Amino acid sequence: MDARTAPPAATLAMKIDKDADGRMYQSTNQPSLPETGAHENVQSQDLQQPDFTPRRRATRRLLRAEVWYSVALVLFAVLAAFAHLYSYFGWDLRVARTLQSLHAPGFAELMRFVSLFGNSLTPHVLTLIAILLFLFFRRRSEAAALLLSAGGGAIMTSLLKLLVARPRPTADLVRIYRDVSSQSFPSGHVTFYVCFFGFLFFTAYALLPRYSLARRAALTASFLPVLLVGFSRVYLGAHWPSDTLGAYLISGVWLAFSLHLYRRWKERATFHAMSGYDVRRAE
Repeated sequence: MDARTAPPAATLAMKIDKDADGRMYQSTNQPSLPETGAHENVQSQDLQQPDFTPRRRATRRLLRAEVWYSVALVLFAVLAAFAHLYSYFGWDLRVARTLQSLHAPGFAELMRFVSLFGNSLTPHVLTLIAILLFLFFRRRSEAAALLLSAGGGAIMTSLLKLLVARPRPTADLVRIYRDVSSQSFPSGHVTFYVCFFGFLFFTAYALLPRYSLARRAALTASFLPVLLVGFSRVYLGAHWPSDTLGAYLISGVWLAFSLHLYRRWKERATFHAMSGYDVRRAE
């Protein structure tokens, strides 16, 4: 039975092709979907199956962050409770005296200089200058987030000092370089440095050009004060080591909270800007 006597269905299944020498032959392959139709079918299946990988990654990151925040808050709460009961711990006295026994040339002057940015009204002035600079360069989200981080950290520290009511180190136990009348736990200097310089560190990391000299200088200048202020406060006899440890814990959580809100504000601002751009293009 040839192609002329074959049923219509069989005729559809037959295909006339040429081999490499140009001779004609018949193929009885089953009909297949057009290539474009199959491609479109695969694309439609991909669209019907959304990719949850980015969402799962974001969920895992959020879960890890929540675990770390919870651990930091629990540690701070335990430390604050004991600081309320005890004026100082045994390891506080040993660490403070060991640090004050260091007599390297220029070390005392360095410790005084590190604490300079947290004395008196200096934190308020630095915060105001930074906010005004952000506003001058039209960085309103950064200005608002810095106000939340530094200002909220200051209010939080004042309330915690009243609640814990721990006295400052005394001259009969350690060397005091400057008398301070306020409460000791947590350290206000450490809280301000983490909330202020820590925020500047992350904004410099996010906004300045990668691998640029300005970015490296800004990261170094904002990181070193946060690293050294804890040693400075203990060396100067203004705080016990546990005061600075508690301040690092609670201010780190507050800084993370401020940065989280800052990212949310930036995402909303970008979304609204893109929506307005799309509307203008549609018009």
